[in-house]
Amino acid sequence: MSPIQFNQSVLEWFDENGRKDLPWQINKTPYSVWVSEIMLQQTQVTTVIGYYNRFMARFTSLDELADADEDEVLSYWAGLGYYARARNLHKTAKIIVADYGGKFPTTQSEIESLPGIGRSTAGAILSLSLNQRAPILDGNVKRVLARFHGIEGWTGHPSIAKELWYWAELYTPKKRFDDYTQAMMDFGATLCTRSKPNCQICPVNSTCRAYLENTTKLLPTPKPKKALPVKHRWLLHIENDRGEMFIEKRPPTGIWGSLWSLPEAPYPLEDKDIIHFCREHLSLECEIDSHKTSFKHTFSHYHLILHPIKLNYLSSLPAIKESKESIWLTGKHELGLPAPIRIYVDQIEDEKRFDVS
Repeated sequence: MSPIQFNQSVLEWFDENGRKDLPWQINKTPYSVWVSEIMLQQTQVTTVIGYYNRFMARFTSLDELADADEDEVLSYWAGLGYYARARNLHKTAKIIVADYGGKFPTTQSEIESLPGIGRSTAGAILSLSLNQRAPILDGNVKRVLARFHGIEGWTGHPSIAKELWYWAELYTPKKRFDDYTQAMMDFGATLCTRSKPNCQICPVNSTCRAYLENTTKLLPTPKPKKALPVKHRWLLHIENDRGEMFIEKRPPTGIWGSLWSLPEAPYPLEDKDIIHFCREHLSLECEIDSHKTSFKHTFSHYHLILHPIKLNYLSSLPAIKESKESIWLTGKHELGLPAPIRIYVDQIEDEKRFDVS
């Protein structure tokens, strides 16, 4: 099948079956496409829609995003995970305002130079919002091309990625760039899916290597798996006599960067050592109240098991060993908390309301 036959088959399929009413497809601009593409990295469309609508209702323009406080940006991202995406989004907005007069750059090299934007995301912004010819290679497109050409090997390996980029460039047509980009995304997301692809109605199945050789279930080759290590941490649930919880802002780098969270302490520590930790690192005098049920959260590179321990706040100490932003959290707030921490805090608040009733 020639490149023209391939892209025309995909476009004809898109005209009949493609998604054309997603929120970011209405009144497309580089800003709206950029926000959606960053949110869609490693996140399903169904999950993103609600977050996207709330985010764009608050930050209606690139200038508004640039002017916003990082805490507020993160609060609208909380629950989506991979928080470096939100920090880079905010950082990039500031760069565009400062260096480009608030106008989104319109060349591949300029866009790729911005934080958090790679070659495929830059291509999506250019093609979807400006109808420029710019190939993409997101997860959906990798899957389609790997199957169509029977390419074995993990798509993240440089040599495999180079081959896939060759085909992505070759198949990109000389017109209808925006439609073709969206078509390839939709093709992978709704037809050539990861599991149970609908090969029988695929418009290019007559020359698809994976279909003809019955290797669809094997391609693309999964990333080599490693056993994820398990880490344990104490989660310090400190309450004052008003029932408020002590939370602190995490460092800008590392997991949950710049989000607000309950403090953590090394595990295991004896109860007396936890009290000492609160004195030394939080400048708080506390006493142990009770141990709560542990829970697990899985990141891409390790499992984290948190062991909540409730402590009663007695007093503050004058010497601050570590300078961190911290506040006492009331029941109602709009701060950005990591999803598992928010769930824990909400459960505690629900228990308090139940006890009162």
